[in-house]
Amino acid sequence: MQIRIGYDLSFRHYSPTPLILMLEVHPSRSGNLHHIDVPQTNPIVTLDRYFDDFGNKCCRLVAPPGDIRIYADAIIDDSGLPDEVAPEAQQVDVENLSYDALPFLLGSRYCDTQMLSNEAWRLFGSTALGWQRVQAICDFVHQHLRFDYQMARPTRTASEAYNERVGVCRDFAHLAITLCRCMNIPARYCTGYLGDIGVPPVPDPMDFSGWFEAYLNGRWYTFDARHNIPRIGRVPIAYGRDAADVAISTSFGSSDLLKFSVVTYEIEANMRAVA
Repeated sequence: MQIRIGYDLSFRHYSPTPLILMLEVHPSRSGNLHHIDVPQTNPIVTLDRYFDDFGNKCCRLVAPPGDIRIYADAIIDDSGLPDEVAPEAQQVDVENLSYDALPFLLGSRYCDTQMLSNEAWRLFGSTALGWQRVQAICDFVHQHLRFDYQMARPTRTASEAYNERVGVCRDFAHLAITLCRCMNIPARYCTGYLGDIGVPPVPDPMDFSGWFEAYLNGRWYTFDARHNIPRIGRVPIAYGRDAADVAISTSFGSSDLLKFSVVTYEIEANMRAVA
């Protein structure tokens, strides 16, 4: 299966403004791309590309005063298979976790474990360890939160989402991640593309999506508390402790967003729909 992915963003700046972008497909999927998806800009500016501490592709630039367009368009091969389901996957004892998984047990900017630890053990302390416990957390978050674009707030923490019972995909992920960490299960945030492939299309504009991965059996498994069903066509961009680590754009100065457009769809399915 082939998926077309891309974005078209426009910003306005009032003085030379440094930006950090995290928009390229994650290195784990780079080999599936038909061509590299390095951001293009208009006007053309110099891009300083690098990898962050989590292994994500980033680039730094200085936007000139005025408007700047940042865009990319690519095709990526995908297995067409839904997210893997592994009910037998076991939880790894903390003392046996790999060193690179340990940071994903700790609290972070949006995953305030200290605020939800007692509640997590009250809710999930009697659930079976491993996959069943993570799935129980996803089931709870899926039912507990109401999805509402109009209620999006960039400062909302997991405990605030728990109390307010509303949010967008990042809030579903943050709450599930936090509850997993409270139960000694490493969990990391993922941002990327997720189109309506294999599911009924929704009328909302396409967007980037946020989900999470839990560390079981010595590897990472995909979970999505918002949709709570295995999905087809996920294309990760970046992994981190929470959304603060994987912002698609960080501006070090005044910046106005003028345009935000994302595309992600199966090419053959889209051609059939047009025909």
